[in-house]
Amino acid sequence: MTAPAPFHPHRYRSACGRLELYARVYEGEGPALLLMHGLTRNSADFEPLAAHLAGRYRLVVPDQRGRGISAYDPDPDNYRPDVYAADMFALLDDLGIASAGLIGTSMGGLMAMIMAATQPARVPAMVLNDVGPRIEAAGLARIQGYVGPTGDAAGWAEAAARCAAINGAAFPDFAEADWLVFARRTCAETPEGRLRLAYDPAIAASVKGDNPATVPPDLWPLWDMLAALPVLVIRGALSDLLSAETVAEMDDRHAGPFAAVSVPKRGHAPMLDEPAALAAITRFLEEHLG
Repeated sequence: MTAPAPFHPHRYRSACGRLELYARVYEGEGPALLLMHGLTRNSADFEPLAAHLAGRYRLVVPDQRGRGISAYDPDPDNYRPDVYAADMFALLDDLGIASAGLIGTSMGGLMAMIMAATQPARVPAMVLNDVGPRIEAAGLARIQGYVGPTGDAAGWAEAAARCAAINGAAFPDFAEADWLVFARRTCAETPEGRLRLAYDPAIAASVKGDNPATVPPDLWPLWDMLAALPVLVIRGALSDLLSAETVAEMDDRHAGPFAAVSVPKRGHAPMLDEPAALAAITRFLEEHLG
């Protein structure tokens, strides 16, 4: 296992100015990369990838509002990708970063597409991790089924078992030790010494119903706005959220540089430390960011 890379914490104000948000910053000599996590995750999700990229790039890895160390929003209606994207531009501005390559997992990929469409001059390249303009109904239903309030776990073994129960199909080769690491990245300790998932349960409202706020109904027009942008799509071979057919259509409709890789034995979503994912990301960034 690769040793974690050192980072320093960065506190900044949300785009609306009401919330204090948090990001990890891994300093590096190369261009900036903004790494954005999925719906129920946080900046720790990218620890494996950061260990490989830190030093070569300046990595900015935030906790979105309502996750990790960032403040929870008292208005759950603000838990949606366009609001998160505005927060990301506020973060880049606060750090004095004019442009940054984007790496987005699941919801973070939707944010990346919004950012690239609204301020294209600031986004030189984009990596989408197991997400695209079409969200498969089976994957969305699965997510809707587990997001929301849950009871606290009494210890790390119980927390790891719960993570395995939710995510086991996506990581069929994970051993008990892997799930313990997974739990330590996705759970936080309460003042009473118990463990809970490190997100605001109120984010559940953003994925409920037939037209959830987190997943706009038709993203193909947004994708078509990115026609000239260099894009790498990473898909878990077992994914129930991003189909191989959607990846093929993304390629067909994209005029600019486009690459895609399928990660074996992974569902939604790869951790991005898998050999296939790492090789593709390294090659793509070297070609399009330097």
